[in-house]
Amino acid sequence: MQIKNDLLLRVIKGEKVERTPVWLMRQAGRILPEYRAVRESVSGFIELAQTPELAAEVTIQPVDLLGVDAAIIFSDILVVPEAMGLPYEMIEKKGPWFPDTIGSAKDLKRLQIADPAESLNYVLEAIRLAKKGLNGRVPLIGFAGAPWTIFAYMVEGSGSKTFSKARAMLYQNPVLAHQLLEMITQTTIKYLKAQVQAGANVIQVFDSWAGVLPPYQYREFSMKYIRRICEAITEAPVTVFAKGAYFAMEDIKDLPCEVVGLDWNMDIATVSKQLNGEKVLQGNLDPAALYAADDVLVAQTKKMLDQFQGDRHIANLGHGVYPDISPDKVKLFIQTVKDYSRTKNKA
Repeated sequence: MQIKNDLLLRVIKGEKVERTPVWLMRQAGRILPEYRAVRESVSGFIELAQTPELAAEVTIQPVDLLGVDAAIIFSDILVVPEAMGLPYEMIEKKGPWFPDTIGSAKDLKRLQIADPAESLNYVLEAIRLAKKGLNGRVPLIGFAGAPWTIFAYMVEGSGSKTFSKARAMLYQNPVLAHQLLEMITQTTIKYLKAQVQAGANVIQVFDSWAGVLPPYQYREFSMKYIRRICEAITEAPVTVFAKGAYFAMEDIKDLPCEVVGLDWNMDIATVSKQLNGEKVLQGNLDPAALYAADDVLVAQTKKMLDQFQGDRHIANLGHGVYPDISPDKVKLFIQTVKDYSRTKNKA
């Protein structure tokens, strides 16, 4: 199917574009009243994510309501551990919680390398339905969590500021840690390939907890597995978003991925110099800037775009949009990117 608005794909390919493409992490979510209406029709987040028709509906909503240049499938990174045999719950206002965790070789025996066609088919069906509903309007992004980030939840059992339990395993039982990371990696590769086969045009790997590891451990327990994923996914371009991993840009430059996502703490000029124009840059407005007065938000958005200078880039936030941000602020950010970048490209 030919995509009508292919700005995102053209930037990734290195082609000249008339303006900067823009989308937002967590755009299919709580900021939209239309999303909340769908969510209230079911028991909660997990049922919504596991109902393909509804997941496809909320995937498409931001394209219609916000005017973004890409859709991202509505799902969660923690569907992977569940598919491997470690189910989770989503506690309202607290986040994910795993009743059981991985702490020993015995626990590892309860897991499996998942077959996406069986245990994750609801995501694949949502991709197929979203693809059909989009009807070629914009590209569809698929995603998964990086192995270290998935590992962190499976060992810790919930979100954490420090992930001290997960990090402790890297010191106390590195062999077990690598065994678990290997299982996660194999599952993730199969899952992402299945997403592309179902219709995803671009893949994003979220390493949300990259920043809690020291550099030498990040290389051993995260980067090597992200590399495996990037090497395996040859059917679609890959974006690596490693939050807090400013220390790893030299390593990320050598990854066989096309796009590098930047969080809002990363300096665009510094990263640009480190990557030497070899990657498309994505990001990285501070999500909190969307709380600002309109004129401040517009100025901050223009400032961000100016910092990319000659680099190929995709406009986004430096992390997901916060749930209490006004949709009007999001629309203003998106429209500013479109108008200002179009003017800059004509200059």
